[in-house]
Amino acid sequence: MAETVDAGPSFNANFRRSLITLVIPIALQNLISAAVNSADIVMLGTISQSAMSAVSLAGQITFVLSFFYFGLAIGAGILTAQYWGKKDLAAIRRVLGIACAFSVAISLLFFIASAGFPSALMRVFTNDAELIMYGAKYQRMVSFAYLAMGFSQMYLSMAKSMEKARFSAVVSSSSLLLNIVLNAVSIFVLFPGDPEKAIAGVAAATVIARFAELACCVLHSLREGNIRFSLPARDSMQKILLMDYMRYTIPVLANYIVYGGALAAMVVIIGHVSSDLVAANAIANVVKNLAIVLCGGIGSGGSVLVGKYLGSGDIRLAKKAGEKIYIYALVFGILAGLTILVIRPLVFSLVSINAVARGYLEAMLFVCAVYCVGKSVNSTIIGSIFPAGGDAKFGFWCDVIVMWGIIIPLGCLCAFVWRTPPIVLYIAICSDELIKAPVGVIRFFQYRWLKNITREF
Repeated sequence: MAETVDAGPSFNANFRRSLITLVIPIALQNLISAAVNSADIVMLGTISQSAMSAVSLAGQITFVLSFFYFGLAIGAGILTAQYWGKKDLAAIRRVLGIACAFSVAISLLFFIASAGFPSALMRVFTNDAELIMYGAKYQRMVSFAYLAMGFSQMYLSMAKSMEKARFSAVVSSSSLLLNIVLNAVSIFVLFPGDPEKAIAGVAAATVIARFAELACCVLHSLREGNIRFSLPARDSMQKILLMDYMRYTIPVLANYIVYGGALAAMVVIIGHVSSDLVAANAIANVVKNLAIVLCGGIGSGGSVLVGKYLGSGDIRLAKKAGEKIYIYALVFGILAGLTILVIRPLVFSLVSINAVARGYLEAMLFVCAVYCVGKSVNSTIIGSIFPAGGDAKFGFWCDVIVMWGIIIPLGCLCAFVWRTPPIVLYIAICSDELIKAPVGVIRFFQYRWLKNITREF
């Protein structure tokens, strides 16, 4: 295995160039994705605070489903990036088929639950009758988008792992921009002043945009041929890749389910405390997600390069790349926090909420500024670099202990036993990233995550 390749100035220049070509499209994609969510919240907020809060809560179902997609996609990306380093396209095609089979099965389960029992799902998040009514209408309609997302999310993730981040970004961005336009038409042109119909229109816009995204993926698959949708084969190569996929996907998927479930539980806690707190939290999440889009690009792009270097057998360059990505994550996390503090006045000028929710939001934004630093570091090294190097279990155990062993019990105590002020509750449930960061950094500099997991076929 190659251990020594020039890692001097030429590596630095090539690495920065490769990282930029990956990070910018991925960050743009993340930005537009966050902007779509922001647009939904802000535009619905102009009609009704209840409509805004209801869609924010109902969106938690899609949010939980997205964590299944993230887990399956990262598992596929771990193998894809390393086999891309070996230029083994046959293995990559098999991995896509395996990932799609799991993704579509999970999408069908969420579709059945969301289309058949939307009111029951909404009652998990709130006991407010108006929010349940609005949220159920949104959830029943938006569930049809899951039928398309099962395929498209896996395909776009594989494309990024093969350094086709520009294509992935263009398709996702076009789909999301279409979503924004259709949302605006529904809210301001077709159903102004009618929250119930506007919510249905926003959900329909999401469905249309997701099927347009899938159509682009199918066309690209047929034209390019490098990665193509196909049914899983039945041979020894398929069995080996399936076992490898399960080996690296199950810990990552379990990690995302644990983490996503904990985030959903936090929303449940907030939803049973105060509807004003729900509204402020919806806006704070939008601001936070917009601020850290570049951090997400650093993690995703960096994991592709680390996996590629490991797959080609270059451990030294993979290690050096990981170190540089960690520094970038820390710097951009700090910048994200500062950005939130700078744009606070703009946020208050754009949203229409009552005085109580406004007071909550003002304090929440300061908490979010600190949160972004830990989030950037943790999502990059624990969520991206470790899995890319084959260390898929650390994140799972970290979130089990921190999220479910500390944060959720603490949040329940603050909300229902101690009856603390809402902002104290919010600080408690946002402290997870600061707890995980020191542990993740120590693990990072032990370099146990540097593994080449490819096979010879």
